[in-house]
Amino acid sequence: MSTQTRLQALSDFLKARRAAISPAAAGLPQGTRRRTPGLRREEVAQLAGVSNTWYTWLEQGRDIKVSPSVLDCIAGALQLTKDERSYLFALALENGSGAAPYPPQEELSVINPSLQKILHELTTCPTIISDRRCNIVGWNDAAAHVFLDFAKLPPEERNMISLLFVRKEFKRLAVNWQEFVRGFLSIFRAYYGQYVEDRWYDDFIAEMKERHPEFHPLWEESRVSSAPDVVLEFRHAKAGKMLFHLTSLQVHGSTDLRCSIYTPAGDSNTEAKLRQLMEQQV
Repeated sequence: MSTQTRLQALSDFLKARRAAISPAAAGLPQGTRRRTPGLRREEVAQLAGVSNTWYTWLEQGRDIKVSPSVLDCIAGALQLTKDERSYLFALALENGSGAAPYPPQEELSVINPSLQKILHELTTCPTIISDRRCNIVGWNDAAAHVFLDFAKLPPEERNMISLLFVRKEFKRLAVNWQEFVRGFLSIFRAYYGQYVEDRWYDDFIAEMKERHPEFHPLWEESRVSSAPDVVLEFRHAKAGKMLFHLTSLQVHGSTDLRCSIYTPAGDSNTEAKLRQLMEQQV
């Protein structure tokens, strides 16, 4: 991303995180006449031990000098998670790994035998393999039955972020569609910070904002997580109510793949419903 885009992303992130922290959570009095939710800029500066002017410039996205030690103080004041802290450092110091070239399509489309076996063995756990741009490069039969048959889509249309907004199947499936989307957007933002030099992300985000009005407010929440662990409720057109635990795992290797596993909730009849669904459609 360009310097201007990077600094704007940094500004948006700091504002979103500041707004998410209540004075009480930061050990400060509530006070009166607050115009915005969360902390004030001067309160973050106070908690971080930096001048109000310097923090204001940082949050405004000005191109100023920052140091890892000061960023640590900012991260502490904003109560950032490990993933959020990494995102802050990547944007503020421009120290992501964006120089790594995006692998060619033929390399991404070949999943190694061990990963392919994992996909096959997870019979009743819908599983999707995606790359650092959230392009779907692998899936098992369970995923095809619960979500959609990705094999029927051209490879260039198999982007999970795009599909969440384009395909009506996903909007009908997830009871809380926005929370479903938030999980994937938090992963996508983690990659966005990691590969700060890859201009593809800026083009993709701009296109999503233009085509899908629902994308913008969810993206502006600035959530970051490399491995969200959430419970999702689906209302499948044929199987009815299904509950899954989503676990996202990083696959070590040169292609930077991710394995998203939907495990049927143990206290539900989801697994039995999934087995029946797959048997009916054989």
